[in-house]
Amino acid sequence: MRQAARRAGEGLRRHRRWLFALVVVALLAEMAVAMVTTAVQQTPTIDEPVYVGTAEIYLQQRSLRYNPEHPPLGKLLIASGTAFADAHLDRAFVGDQTELGRHLLYESGNDPWRLMLLARLPMIVLTLLFGLVVLAFARDLAGPVGGLVALGLYAFSPDIIAHGSLATLDVPMAGFLLTSVWLLWRAQRRPRLCLPLAGGALGAAVATKMSALPAVPVLLFLVVLSVCYARRTHSPGPGPGPRERMRLLVLGVAAALVVALVAIAVVWATYLAVDPQLRWAGPENLPVTHGVRARVVDRLPFPEPYRDGMRIQFGFENMTWSGFLFGRHYHGSLWYYLPAALLIKTPLGMLALWSTGAVATVRVPRLRPAAPYVLVPPVVLLVAALTGSRDLGVRYALFMPVFLAVAAAGATAFRRRSAHIATAALILLVAVSSLRTYPYYLPYSNEAFGGPARTHLRLHDSNVDWGQDLGRLAARLRQRYPDERIWLVYKGSGVPSFYGIDASDPRKVPPSEVHGLLVVSDSSIAKADRRLATLINTSKRIDEVGHSITIYRRAAREHGALEVKWPRGEEVPHNRSTT
Repeated sequence: MRQAARRAGEGLRRHRRWLFALVVVALLAEMAVAMVTTAVQQTPTIDEPVYVGTAEIYLQQRSLRYNPEHPPLGKLLIASGTAFADAHLDRAFVGDQTELGRHLLYESGNDPWRLMLLARLPMIVLTLLFGLVVLAFARDLAGPVGGLVALGLYAFSPDIIAHGSLATLDVPMAGFLLTSVWLLWRAQRRPRLCLPLAGGALGAAVATKMSALPAVPVLLFLVVLSVCYARRTHSPGPGPGPRERMRLLVLGVAAALVVALVAIAVVWATYLAVDPQLRWAGPENLPVTHGVRARVVDRLPFPEPYRDGMRIQFGFENMTWSGFLFGRHYHGSLWYYLPAALLIKTPLGMLALWSTGAVATVRVPRLRPAAPYVLVPPVVLLVAALTGSRDLGVRYALFMPVFLAVAAAGATAFRRRSAHIATAALILLVAVSSLRTYPYYLPYSNEAFGGPARTHLRLHDSNVDWGQDLGRLAARLRQRYPDERIWLVYKGSGVPSFYGIDASDPRKVPPSEVHGLLVVSDSSIAKADRRLATLINTSKRIDEVGHSITIYRRAAREHGALEVKWPRGEEVPHNRSTT
């Protein structure tokens, strides 16, 4: 009987392992399909050509002169994909980094569709691998079910899918940082193995994007915490006395120093991988930093191009940018912009599970030790981001869905059956909301704010319209509006003529000459000046593309009246807004 019961128990555990693996594969496969589809269909967003062009310079010329405001690692990852494109690049090119991206994609005989896909594929693979880190971290904290909850939130997150499918730097930075924190958590049991690896992951985050720097002191504190916990766990007997506590503190500080040195070495290695001789001449218009910022930059043990990149970033922060939130176009920055944007662009079920998981992490005794690891780093990064001057998108807080997916695993710590049912229902709600927006993940907003079709009424820029739908616009114009006169105001890095769009800028001629189709990027609508606003308000909205570009009909004036013409076979839309 005992042997039969033992065999039955082993069989049940084996079936559970297979079921667990099947769910993991299904979630990651769904995410991979969503990201690859997005990568194939979208034209270059505003930042991507700069990174792709810089990656090609790394490959072909081993030069650091382009895009110094961001460290090299993310662009080296992009280069691992574009290396297979055998792209042509004129060695005599001398333009700036924006012109470099346009030259590479549209003026050098390369296929921009293929080149962009190859640039995006490494980021897609990396995003999927970070999903495994989310799973492993959450499983360590809350068991297999908690791991699946965390992976489900990560895999269905519209923001992670949207930006994980782009050749940009936000997802890699957040993922490397989470990997470092997870390794620090595991260092409580295996410090000699995990601490150096955590230093490498921390260095990778800092070598991808400088916005990871505010988290460095937090992670070094977590090193001390992990070392002290590890030594106490392996030391039998009563609690440590004063001398032992001091010794643990010294060991922890020494371990933090080792982690910091490994991270610094990784940053140096990324620059040397581009140019082993580290040839560098700072930009002529390099901003001058003063006060505390200057002292911090001067004392950082990083290569000179990294420190000059920080000076450029500080120069950006000293500029006055404009933003758009809840229909209001403003100049400057709002401290509450990122929380508001996250509220709009996060699925409702995900918000509920984030909150529940965070409360559980603080209140449930067995989860409480994880609170400094899971909650403190994203809070510190968010506070630092709130002080920024650029209200341009939730991508500046993409670490939130990454870290809080792990925290949400704490929702499974509540033992009540009703809590488990509610958690499953919320996961299903998140999945439905995410799948409904396919394949338009960039302009996603949750149902409380009207869904992706209405995001442009509340947000702009990379939240909704980052130039990604130029190819879709070209297809729509060919299919529905052949032989029409096109007037285009496009916010993006793509070249409309390459995609077959023969258009003129309506802002460069008198309004009386603008008739036919007026096509405007939604970010341009949000920030329209008086001239463009007048053109829009005297036109009729007839179509939209990808929830990011709006098409208007602007009629010719005859005998003082507007004559509106509609495409063949299309009904006149009586219920559409004209703004």
